[in-house]
Amino acid sequence: MDRTSSPTRPLSVVAVVGLGTMGTGIAEVVARSGREVIGIDTDAEAARRAAAALEKSTARAVGRGRLTESERADVLARFRVFPDLQAAADADLVIEVVPEQFDLKQEIFVELDRVCRPGAILATGTNALSVTRLASAVTRPERVVGLHFFTPVPVMKLVEVASTVLTSPETTEAVTVLARELGKEPVAVGDRPGLVADGLLFGYLNQAAAMYEAKYATREDIDAAMRLGCGLPMGPLAVLDLIGIDTAQTVLEAMYAESKDRLHAPAPVLKQLAAAGLTGRKAGRGFYTYAEPGSSEVVADDLTPAAAGGGEGGREVRTVGVAGSGTMATGIAEVFAKAGYDVVLVARSQEKADKALASLGKSLDRSVKKGRMSQEDRDAVLARVAPSGTLDSFAGVDLAVEAIAENLEVKKELFATFDKVCRPGAVLATTTSSLPVVALASVTSRPQDVIGMHFFNPAPAMKLVEVVRTVLTADDVHATVTDVCRKIRKHPVDCGDRAGFIVNALLFPYLNNAVRMVQEHYATVDDVDTAIKLGAGYPMGPFELLDVVGLDVSLAIEQVLHGEFREPGLAPAPLLEHLVAAGCLGRKTGRGFREYARR
Repeated sequence: MDRTSSPTRPLSVVAVVGLGTMGTGIAEVVARSGREVIGIDTDAEAARRAAAALEKSTARAVGRGRLTESERADVLARFRVFPDLQAAADADLVIEVVPEQFDLKQEIFVELDRVCRPGAILATGTNALSVTRLASAVTRPERVVGLHFFTPVPVMKLVEVASTVLTSPETTEAVTVLARELGKEPVAVGDRPGLVADGLLFGYLNQAAAMYEAKYATREDIDAAMRLGCGLPMGPLAVLDLIGIDTAQTVLEAMYAESKDRLHAPAPVLKQLAAAGLTGRKAGRGFYTYAEPGSSEVVADDLTPAAAGGGEGGREVRTVGVAGSGTMATGIAEVFAKAGYDVVLVARSQEKADKALASLGKSLDRSVKKGRMSQEDRDAVLARVAPSGTLDSFAGVDLAVEAIAENLEVKKELFATFDKVCRPGAVLATTTSSLPVVALASVTSRPQDVIGMHFFNPAPAMKLVEVVRTVLTADDVHATVTDVCRKIRKHPVDCGDRAGFIVNALLFPYLNNAVRMVQEHYATVDDVDTAIKLGAGYPMGPFELLDVVGLDVSLAIEQVLHGEFREPGLAPAPLLEHLVAAGCLGRKTGRGFREYARR
């Protein structure tokens, strides 16, 4: 073997050091690409499990028609297992995926530097530790690169290619080409803890853990809120259990060491769970309890909430008043009318109320066209909505719902009017997403009757409602609204009255951190969106979402969060402020982080 081969030599022989779940997955996709794979692990049992896993997965592929028996035999023949690093001597590329311990990784890199041919590329799968520090320990640092796959490797498309200041362009190009040939989507990043996907994801997960630890919301409500309010595939606490609480703590420690941002300082509950051995699914218990170690089946434990009751202790609601004429107001009116409630839809004038009703009718027409409801049901729903241009029409409602613009003074004025016109015992609800509910309650003579009902847009489609209870809200009012949510087929989650509630308090710092990432020229808008969609399975990347929500709306929420919690890390990113000042507000103006065709 020529040990002075050109750096551009094809990467036809790949060694994988560490045959855990990640290493086994990498070995499989490399072997299935036609390359020779040298699996290395000092643990004979780990090596045996890796070989068995490859046999099992390729057998499934044959059963599904994705491989022939002959192709399967070739894949298995290309995978060989060895107990020591000497086996990597002839590899063109070595990918290290041992546990996230710097001393262990450094020891492996020093030995690989001695064993491997000069032209070999040494890659680390770390997502938390410094690739540059590992590179500095070898004699050919220009041949060292980060190659971060996501688990399960055969399924997940993202690979983050992390170059250091020492990595040669040829090295980066070679592993980028390899990633594409493996059917992956490579994203080029610099060397910093968390890279792109985990750099954004772990801060969000950490804040969810801190929210749970503070007893602001239950684990079930936190996870349901993010799944149903943002369309995420899993809630944050369930994700922490999946990736391993000890792993999350390691990544966060590394991120905090570099950023000194308190939002990255691991929530104490993570350290406590890890120290107790409650590391998530792999241990059978973490934030949740599982049927057995390694199982995904959640089983009831002492923290599991009792089954929802039938609204005991609540007030009777037959008629609902909705104040507002925008998309949210008409959507909420539609939701209540579909559930059989009589609805009074009040706008600032009869003309605006009639237009809102017409808009509601068009929404129902779309449902009929899509086969989701009959024409008769459509007509019955519309007949239950009475448009009005005066709040005096709220005199007989059992539940008054405010759905106007996010302006505290305007909302206060409206609640003062509710107090005058609504009957005694009526529940007064606000749909605010960020303003203090108690501030609205304080302008009434019955603060015990005031509560938050934060619907999500579009209200007819989104299942979540954040039920926001103030320090003054009566128990029967809370019970009433919770029961009503279930009757209109929404999922209620309980929140205290503080900025952002659950969803916005977790979502917008994550979006703000994405803006900072681009602002600092660490990654491009497209690469960040790609990394999040492919690496975390999110339906939209952060910049797609910001442009849809509106940069002005996002900035306002960030300002509220920063004003309430006073965390430096929550301060709005200057780039976001500059775009808003320039009138680049997203899709609604034709330009935000991207440009859009004018309609």
